[in-house]
Amino acid sequence: MKAVGVQAELVQTGFRVVIPAVAEQMKVTGDYDVSHYKTWLADPNDYAKKAQLIHGHFDEIAAGDAVIVLNEKKNGTANYIGGNVLMEIAIAFHLRKPIFVINDLPEGTPYDEELRGLLPVVLHGKLKELPNLYQAATQAAAQVPAISPLPTNNR
Repeated sequence: MKAVGVQAELVQTGFRVVIPAVAEQMKVTGDYDVSHYKTWLADPNDYAKKAQLIHGHFDEIAAGDAVIVLNEKKNGTANYIGGNVLMEIAIAFHLRKPIFVINDLPEGTPYDEELRGLLPVVLHGKLKELPNLYQAATQAAAQVPAISPLPTNNR
């Protein structure tokens, strides 16, 4: 699994890396069949498990220093970023955490404007660049101004 390899590579450079709970479980068990974990697809009563995983991952994002998106090809889409990852990036942005995306941003998504507006640092497949960019990205993320109210038209 890609997340496990990226985790190992970043740990070697001195980073502490937390991967999603399901990816960690896959690493421990050696079972990388996603259908064994996404039980809610077969049983809608299991969506509470999905909700629990989302909450747990949001908590990890809040406790962490940055988010790294592994946007590989998926479902025929190059550099895929789906709904879960978009939510995770939004949480990181809101918390003023730097966001790194391994590959280029996907083209032509319905949320292209929002994705680009979250100001991710695109590594263009060069994970080794992350240590060099980390400090500047952290400072830039912290300096994103708070949203000012839109002007009202007082007629």
